[in-house]
Amino acid sequence: MEGTGMLSDVPVKQDGRKLWQYLSTAAASILSIGVGTALAWTSPVFALLRKEESFLKLSETEESWVGSLLAIGSIVGAIPAGKIADKIGRKKTILSLAAPFLLSWTIIVFAKTVIILCIARFIVGIGVGASCVLVPTYISEIAEASVRGTLGAIFQLFLTAGIVLAFVMGSILDYTGFAVVCGIIEIIFLVCFFWMPESPVWLVGQSRKQEASIAMTILRGDVYDPSGEISSMEREVGKASSKKSSVFDLIRTSGTRKATLACLAGMAFQQLSGVNGVIFYTSQIFQDAGSSMDPDLASILVATVQMIMAGVAALIVDRAGRKPLLIISCALSSMSLVAIGVYFQLKDSGNDVITIGWLPLSSLVIFMIAFSIGLGPIPWMLTGELYTAELKGTATSLAVMVNWFLVFLVTKSFPQMKTTLGPAISFWIFAGIMGGATVFTLFFVPETKGKSMQAIQNELNGIRISKPV
Repeated sequence: MEGTGMLSDVPVKQDGRKLWQYLSTAAASILSIGVGTALAWTSPVFALLRKEESFLKLSETEESWVGSLLAIGSIVGAIPAGKIADKIGRKKTILSLAAPFLLSWTIIVFAKTVIILCIARFIVGIGVGASCVLVPTYISEIAEASVRGTLGAIFQLFLTAGIVLAFVMGSILDYTGFAVVCGIIEIIFLVCFFWMPESPVWLVGQSRKQEASIAMTILRGDVYDPSGEISSMEREVGKASSKKSSVFDLIRTSGTRKATLACLAGMAFQQLSGVNGVIFYTSQIFQDAGSSMDPDLASILVATVQMIMAGVAALIVDRAGRKPLLIISCALSSMSLVAIGVYFQLKDSGNDVITIGWLPLSSLVIFMIAFSIGLGPIPWMLTGELYTAELKGTATSLAVMVNWFLVFLVTKSFPQMKTTLGPAISFWIFAGIMGGATVFTLFFVPETKGKSMQAIQNELNGIRISKPV
């Protein structure tokens, strides 16, 4: 966000230093590494528990519950997260989220029954859901407009790094060691984020203007005059506090209806791509496919590609734009899921698939590339960009609830889908949804790249501002 200083009574646009914005974003996003390890934990652990010498045997139904209860916990964690952060601050609330993660990993270390594992997964879900609300909020509130997209994508980048870390640790550590390392990540987060500044937006909302100025000096550099930006924050906070929004305000006008349609559809398509089914059961998919590559190695490769492309997305999203990346993402996802389905159809029909043994891995790699450049980060960005300040909190809570409900639906039903319908049809269903998502994005998702909040609202409401000749 640009501030305005004064030089010889002439307004001068400023561009603050970025170092502490990146450091604060990275420190907060260490928590999203924990989110990634929690999401991916089931894939290597289920493989460990299927071994003959395992201390605990899970049925397919029990596996689906252990995998999906995280999503139910996430809904429970997401609902009050914003209200709590409004009361005690972004920083304190985010720091407190280490508690459910650490408690969950401790329970997992000592778990001897399926019920205890389910409880642990529900508890970590509370931390995951709240993290997905609060860390992006914190990042958006400390970021200048020129790096808003890049910093926002770092959350997704670190989450994918957590997934890679989980697959690597799951392949080289035993059950207990895996959980202990996951807990250590939360300790590292606490040590790093403790030193970062509070959100200036929250401080302004608490009438702590002097503290907000100090935080802005840290985030923008000591030669930056924060007065203009803080005045803008005061106006936005004033608007938000004067208007108490409800969920019905999200559909009250044509502009809010368009924003809500784009926002919720983005969240729905993100999960109905089947991505969490793929992440939770990556090792099992490769075992089912009879791939010649070791399932653990294949899982690590797929997750590494996802992490690399999340980094690429962070670099290009402020240049390429949200809408083009989302269209490419949906279309490529659809094609790669069709290819995976074709492989399983040929295999299950008794055809010799040795010559195309490369197809499952290459298709999943393409799927992860496609997902990471669009479907992964952009729905979260749009939720923050399509709404005015007074509606953003309500919209975010609703979006997160929809997102995590669909995570639960996909992860709970994916094993049964594979068994009942067969893997080919299961993947083709996700492919069809992605085809529909491509068309939907083309016609119904607005572009927000480089646009001010007012310009976005004008576009949503069909207001044309004629440019001076």
